Amino acid sequence: MTTIYEGMFLIDNAAVREDWNAAKTIITGTLEKHGATIHTARRWDERRLAYPIKKRNRATFLLTYFEIPGENVPAMRREFELNDTVLRNLQIAVDAIPESETELAQAELSDDFVVPAPPEDDAVDEKPSEEGEESSEDGEKAKAEGDEKKSEGESSEEKPSEETKAEADDETKQKEGAAASEEN
Repeated sequence: MTTIYEGMFLIDNAAVREDWNAAKTIITGTLEKHGATIHTARRWDERRLAYPIKKRNRATFLLTYFEIPGENVPAMRREFELNDTVLRNLQIAVDAIPESETELAQAELSDDFVVPAPPEDDAVDEKPSEEGEESSEDGEKAKAEGDEKKSEGESSEEKPSEETKAEADDETKQKEGAAASEEN
């Protein structure tokens, strides 16, 4: 039995810059390889991502509606996870394809449709954005230093002093005494 799915795919803008139709074919070809019948596939938008994915700040979104047998879905999803061009993907089962979706997909197929080129802002800056943040290189150095201390027998955590232990014991005794008086 086949189910209708809505699929959203985030495509690496480097592939979109080279050739939109080739990038789109990577998705549609994979769907067809796994037995899907594609009803629509169109460029939904190009946007800045909420957080970097595979060192990218921006991606182009491809929205698809397709039917696929349920037993083929896990292999299809796995193939998209392994594909470097597809940054993220999500498929959800839907009852029907929205009426306007077919019209929008047909508009993309027309001869006068031009895919806007994605902006160049897709590489993640390696520098920290604020003075207080430590770069990943500094973090790696600190971790390495901590590992060296542990290997030398030193602990990275401070040991509590005898005075601190005594204070903690006093607090525990006070709490136990208060609990006992409340019971009476």
